[in-house]
Amino acid sequence: MSDFDAIDSLLDTVGPQAELPPCHVRRELRERARLSKAQVARALGVSPSTLSGWESGRDPVGEIRTKYAYLLDGLNAKLATETETETETETETEAAPTAERPVTSGTAPTATPFSSPNLGQDEDGNDVELLVAPEPCVLCGHPAGQRVAGFAQHLTPADCRPTATGAPAAPPAGQPTAHTSKAPLRTPRPARATERSKGPARHAFQETSGPVDLIREAVQGALAEHRGDVDAATAALVKRAIPDAMRLLDETRKGARYDVIAHPWIPDILKKQTARGADQIWEARPKWTRHELPPGRHQVTALDINGAYLSALKTHLPLGQLEHSTGLAHDRRRAGVHLITPPEWEHEAVLPNPIGQRDEPGPLWVTEPTLRLLLRLSGPKHQLCEPPQIHESYTSGATENLLEKFRIALKDARDTAIEQGDTVTLEYVKAMYSKFVSTMGESNYNRELYRPDWMHLIRSQAFANLWLKALKAHDEGLAVVRAMGTDELHVIGDWRRVFAEGRAVTEVKVKDTYTAGTDAAEHEGEGE
Repeated sequence: MSDFDAIDSLLDTVGPQAELPPCHVRRELRERARLSKAQVARALGVSPSTLSGWESGRDPVGEIRTKYAYLLDGLNAKLATETETETETETETEAAPTAERPVTSGTAPTATPFSSPNLGQDEDGNDVELLVAPEPCVLCGHPAGQRVAGFAQHLTPADCRPTATGAPAAPPAGQPTAHTSKAPLRTPRPARATERSKGPARHAFQETSGPVDLIREAVQGALAEHRGDVDAATAALVKRAIPDAMRLLDETRKGARYDVIAHPWIPDILKKQTARGADQIWEARPKWTRHELPPGRHQVTALDINGAYLSALKTHLPLGQLEHSTGLAHDRRRAGVHLITPPEWEHEAVLPNPIGQRDEPGPLWVTEPTLRLLLRLSGPKHQLCEPPQIHESYTSGATENLLEKFRIALKDARDTAIEQGDTVTLEYVKAMYSKFVSTMGESNYNRELYRPDWMHLIRSQAFANLWLKALKAHDEGLAVVRAMGTDELHVIGDWRRVFAEGRAVTEVKVKDTYTAGTDAAEHEGEGE
């Protein structure tokens, strides 16, 4: 083939892009067809997160765009045909004499999903359809009397709770059902064929076929594939931790009330200045060592904070595209990054600076957790500094619970692995949450989620959590010697009366002990 033949072949592949309907129409077609994001994504060979992006602002390109357009055209044609058929049937039924109409004793006619009189909206604007027959809630597995945004679920978190052992109490007389109000239809939970084995308590949204089982099945599959070789199975699981974490995130997002923009427009301050450089966001990473210890020789304990990034997944994360604002007071309903002038810190002798060790004076861009920490420390409870001065911000509406189900699934799997001495699952879970955080920025290893703002916020939350532990130690009479990164806190004194010891994410464990102070040998093991 000549060079010109190759060019001709390439030109033959270039053609007009397939037309796509607006984003809200794409979602409407899928939901009217009662198809989940996972089903459509699997058919197209993409992830549910990618499909979410297509339904909220982004457009696919190339061959996948053609496939997606073909699917949407097919759904539109099929739904239009079904609607016409239903309309004709209803017209014929209305025109027929009453005596000729079929009657089924004790059965009420059901509405079609496309013209249901039981279709309304909740307070967030999501479509709520009242079900004639209850379906399992996607969050807790209990029967739910309505479908929200295409998924069967309870309207309030209080209803997503496991029933008590034994038969549930009968509802009071006159209690509304799904036929008469938006209150959820409460029915007894089906009995299980086998009793659940004892272990760590599960949260209400986790059933035996829930997110934790994705982790367990992956571990079992890897061990089977490598014939029980623990090292080989662990290496294979760690290698696939990023796509597996995204799959787990999609599973825990089923039925969520908020749509997340996975690839939003990003301001320049969140973009790397050079290929190997950094952006302009300051994460406030602690890197502090006390200059002067109390007189005498002391035993210092280096404490290791368990699952620091795992705990930090619970932080206020912006849902949508960041919007610019200036001259506004802090809005706790929003989250993002802020240009501030930090306050003076006068407690460097006993506590690290909340914004970390920074040599350059003047304004700097900080994250939501850092700003909230400074505002908290300047408040009437602590009064440790003046409030920071906010100059401008990039924020979006936010929620603290965006990744909560994802976090709990990983935490429960981690707790079970520790209890059972399962090192394979433990390393796999650690790789999932650590790589999830580290690759959501400008990374070639995670194309499904591009949120450098989330990456900075989660890291900063981990740093803020460590700083607050240092403050707690100081307030309880311990001498804080070092605070490093996300998980290293050195103290002098009886730390066990302040912190619980163990391997849970709410506990700490001893990393090292050494002697410091007057006439004490310098500790050789110090480091990050």
